[in-house]
Amino acid sequence: MDSRGQTSIVNPRIVANPWIVLVVLTMGFFMILLDTTIVNIAIPDIEKGLNASFDQILWILNAYILVYAVLLITAGRMGDIFGPKVLFITGLVVFTLSSAACGLAQSPEQLIVFRVSQGVGGAILTPQTLSVITSIFPPARRGAAFGVWGAVGGVAAVVGPTLGGFLVTSASWRAIFYVNVPVGIIAVVAALLLMPEVRSNRRHSLDLGGVLLASGGLFLLVFALIEGQRFDWGPINDFGAFSLGHTRWSVISIYSLLLYALVILAVFVFLERRADEPILPLSLFSDRNYSTANAVSGGVSYAILGVFLPMTIYFQSILGFSAVHAGETFIPLSAVSLVTAPLAGRLSDRINGKYVLMFGTACFALGIGLVVHTISLSSASTDFIVPLMIAGLGMGCTFAPMVTLAMRDVHPSMAGSASGFINTTRQIGQALGGAVGGAILGHAVAAQSLVQARQFQSALPHRLQPHFIAAVRAMSRRPERFGAGQVGKVRLTHLSPGAAHQMSFAMQEVFRRAFVNGMRPAMLVAVAILFSTTLMATMMRGGRTASEATRTGTQQAAAG
Repeated sequence: MDSRGQTSIVNPRIVANPWIVLVVLTMGFFMILLDTTIVNIAIPDIEKGLNASFDQILWILNAYILVYAVLLITAGRMGDIFGPKVLFITGLVVFTLSSAACGLAQSPEQLIVFRVSQGVGGAILTPQTLSVITSIFPPARRGAAFGVWGAVGGVAAVVGPTLGGFLVTSASWRAIFYVNVPVGIIAVVAALLLMPEVRSNRRHSLDLGGVLLASGGLFLLVFALIEGQRFDWGPINDFGAFSLGHTRWSVISIYSLLLYALVILAVFVFLERRADEPILPLSLFSDRNYSTANAVSGGVSYAILGVFLPMTIYFQSILGFSAVHAGETFIPLSAVSLVTAPLAGRLSDRINGKYVLMFGTACFALGIGLVVHTISLSSASTDFIVPLMIAGLGMGCTFAPMVTLAMRDVHPSMAGSASGFINTTRQIGQALGGAVGGAILGHAVAAQSLVQARQFQSALPHRLQPHFIAAVRAMSRRPERFGAGQVGKVRLTHLSPGAAHQMSFAMQEVFRRAFVNGMRPAMLVAVAILFSTTLMATMMRGGRTASEATRTGTQQAAAG
């Protein structure tokens, strides 16, 4: 039983080592996070196979992320009320069945609906992982366990393109969903047999008002971030349109949705302070470590998507790597991170974990900075081995101490809520990485396109130069559609075949040079954010050593 008598552990049918239970937890967690990135690589095949429009493709990608991010806080609190085992298995079942349905989808509309269902399952499952880890591992061993959890989360973000490229190439786009089914079935059976139940010894109620406010505010916030580039950070419709400085507004615009989200979330915080059973206990944030760890988590998550999105495009569209080759280029980062994270977790159990975290974020920033220095029009995949290994070392030393320090003093009765919020912060950070990082990348590439076009136009016949500049301007207006084939979509039918070929070649070179020059500032913003998280980590309290944690646990047990 918990030291304060509020939770108890009920052994499963087969009592297993906690590390075996951790494997079951991470199987489910890995699948959930993998599906935030694995689908990207299959988009061309899905587009052809289902005859999907560009807008439908965007929703196939974003419906999952949107629903997943919105429901995490609610699902975390539900785990505190009904028990994390029940919620974990429920989420696994929903996600596994939805994955099978995605593979069987016969239209874009069906696939979007099933992706929403996948997001629901993922949101139900994810917060329970940290909650169970907090309950089954003693304080002296949590760091290593959180290290494994963090490594799985970090690696899933970069393994997605590799695994997706292999499955699409060797089978079809449907395989990226079918692969979840056997893994999900195994995880469900293992959870039923091996996972202990964490029960609350007092009755709880669900704050429905908090659920509605949190879900509504997060929906508007994440939707605006995801759709910002698509609507050019302006009106979604023209009702009540007006300009404010350089920004364009309407009753329903990207900026107004962000404003509505902030107002709703402010009301949510105001009411939660007065709720008897808040969906998000605000007392969590009185812990400086927990508050700081959430800020660090958001910054690191921004960097992950803000860096790997342009790099994936760069490898395939600029260097001409296949999807599999592009994924393989990330292997040094994934491998080093996977090996380092458990070791960093164990180290965080023995020394002040904030110094491990500071080393991790600084090392991650250094590795990405070296990647920025390495990128060129003629780089080879081997050129990135050392920079990505350094970045992988940093990632591996980041997640374990961050989560250990965040969850160290969280009471098990609030572990679900705490886990739900830190995972929400992670998703919002990634949404910001895609939105803000994508916007910086888009504007930088658009500006560089015109610079490079003026340098190239002198090499073209005089009669083609006006057409060339006009075509580059048209291409640069839609920077969100980056890809190797985007220049082929520019209409050159009014030119002779020879002139069109000459123009197309010149435009491809313009795009390649503009992208390389434009991705550097976008990635350097991520580097700056990582260094800022290093400074944030200095504000955290020191971690207890293993002996201190064991002694404290013994004293609490004796007092209880």
